[in-house]
Amino acid sequence: MEPFANTIESTNAGRRVPGLLPLAPWSRFEGLTAGFSTRLGGRSLPPRDGLNTALHVGDDEHAVIANRLAIAEALGWPFEAWTCAEQVHGSSVVRITSAERGLGRLSRDSAIQDADALITDEPDVLLAMYFADCVPIYFYDPEHGALGLAHAGWKGTVADVAAATIRAMTDAFGTKPSELYAAIGPSIGACCYEVDDIVMNRVRGIVHDDERFHVPSSEGKSRLNLKEINKHLMIKAGILPSRIEMSGWCTSCSTDLFFSHRKERGQTGRMMSWLGKKK
Repeated sequence: MEPFANTIESTNAGRRVPGLLPLAPWSRFEGLTAGFSTRLGGRSLPPRDGLNTALHVGDDEHAVIANRLAIAEALGWPFEAWTCAEQVHGSSVVRITSAERGLGRLSRDSAIQDADALITDEPDVLLAMYFADCVPIYFYDPEHGALGLAHAGWKGTVADVAAATIRAMTDAFGTKPSELYAAIGPSIGACCYEVDDIVMNRVRGIVHDDERFHVPSSEGKSRLNLKEINKHLMIKAGILPSRIEMSGWCTSCSTDLFFSHRKERGQTGRMMSWLGKKK
């Protein structure tokens, strides 16, 4: 069953109501909110219509801030809690304390710089990251009340940002990997993600040849399954397979619902992943 539940009414498509996909299995955790946004609703104009959440794609910043505010309101969270980073397709992990709460919500300059994973054990902090095909990864440690949110494109996957996030949570909070819950959100699927040998030579350094991870598609090219690779890396890092949720959504297949950098040739917006826990 798809863990990122689509409860969006079709009538919302032409309105400014933000279309959000909550991570339904995690609703059982008291005070926890997690999920992924769509492109439905919002104020952004084409080609970033309508719920673009990123400030770096050439959109009107007032529309982006309005979209972010609408999402925070829909989640029942104060906008002051929204905390995000300038992502660089790496594996750097930054711990968020109360001092960093709210950074990046209004401008790129104020965001956490050069980070592709954020972790915190502070309540009332809403972690956010931005996507248009890359893989969103969520971590929750109920024993220590700790959270982690990561961004994994092919470069971040090869750098094993997932394992880096788990190590950082272990070092900072005493998290035990076997007690973590994790989730992999909507991203481009192997059905649509064809890469060349330059990428594949890097990928083969972290996973063996297996049809779960990649299959040859044409001369010198392969179709890459970033979701399965990241799941494999998380299991290798100690997370139990039974504790990993994985979305079946392909962002490239469903541009009626999602932005897709590849499908739309870079002229598009960004969805966001979110993760937070109230006191």
